[in-house]
Amino acid sequence: MCRSMPLVFVRAAIAAVALTLVACGGASEPSAAEPGSGGETPSAQATPAAVGALETKSVSYSAGATQLNGFIAYPAGRDKGPAVLVVHEWWGLNDYARMRAQKLAEHGYVALAVDMYGGGKLAAHPDDAKKFAGEVMSNMPEAKARFEAARALLAADPRVDAAKIAAIGYCFGGGVVLHMARAGEPLAAVASFHGMLGSAEPMKPGAFSGQILVATGGADPFVPGEQVEAFKKEMDAAGAHYEVVVYPDAKHGFTDPDATARGEQFQMPVAYDASADAASWQKLETLLAGM
Repeated sequence: MCRSMPLVFVRAAIAAVALTLVACGGASEPSAAEPGSGGETPSAQATPAAVGALETKSVSYSAGATQLNGFIAYPAGRDKGPAVLVVHEWWGLNDYARMRAQKLAEHGYVALAVDMYGGGKLAAHPDDAKKFAGEVMSNMPEAKARFEAARALLAADPRVDAAKIAAIGYCFGGGVVLHMARAGEPLAAVASFHGMLGSAEPMKPGAFSGQILVATGGADPFVPGEQVEAFKKEMDAAGAHYEVVVYPDAKHGFTDPDATARGEQFQMPVAYDASADAASWQKLETLLAGM
C-alpha cells in the first residue's frame, strides 16, 4: 500500500472492491438515456470502416518493476486513427477481454487489452479475483502507473492517433477507467459497463474533457440506484460530459456471455443479458464515433 495515499481513500477503495467485486463475472429494453449537464454522447459520425483481416499479438510492457502482458488487435493495413484501451473484469486479462479487443478491431480500431494485475495473472475463483482486484484498487498510484504504461504503448503505435484514444472497462475495469477519468488522464472518451461508480475522490471541475458513458443494470445489486444518482450528481458538479444508461432488468455482468454460468457455479447474482449487451455496444459505437 502506497504510504502517500490518504488512509480514507484506501479504506474507501477497499470497501468499494469488497462491495462491487464479489461478483464480476433478463433481457430488457433500455431506459431512456440520462444525459449529464454536458449533453448526451455525440450522435454517430463516420466510424472507421468495418474490415476483414485482423492482426493480433501479445505484447509485453512494464510499469516500474512490474511486467505487464497485454493483447493488441488491429485491422491489417490500418492507417493512423483512433484506438481503444480495454480493461478487463476482475478475472484478469482473459479470453473475454481479448474478444472485446478483437471486436473493436473488426470495427476499424486499434485495441489494446491491458493487464492491470501484472504478469498476465488470472483468477479462476472469486476469492482470488477479489484479492487481485483489491490489491490494485488499494494502491491507486500503482494502478495509474500500470494504466499509463498501457496508454503510452498504444499512443506510440504508428497506427494510432494519440489524440483519439478511448478507454473502456467491464466490472472491475469499468471502475478503473472512471478512476482514470477522475485523475485527468488524456483520453478522448471512457466507457464503463456494469462497473462500480463510487469514489472517495470525486472528479474536480475541468479534470476531464472527454466524453463519459456509463452502462449499468437496473437489477445490479452491486451498483444500486443510489450509487447511480450519486455518480450523476458528481458528474454534474464537475461539469462533465456524460451519459448514464440503465437497462432495467439487467444484472451485474450483463455483457459477459459466461456470467450466467459463473453466477450459478459460484452462487453470485450475475447474469448475461443479450439485449442489454447489444444495446450497450451500440451506445459504445456512438461514443467512439464522436472522438
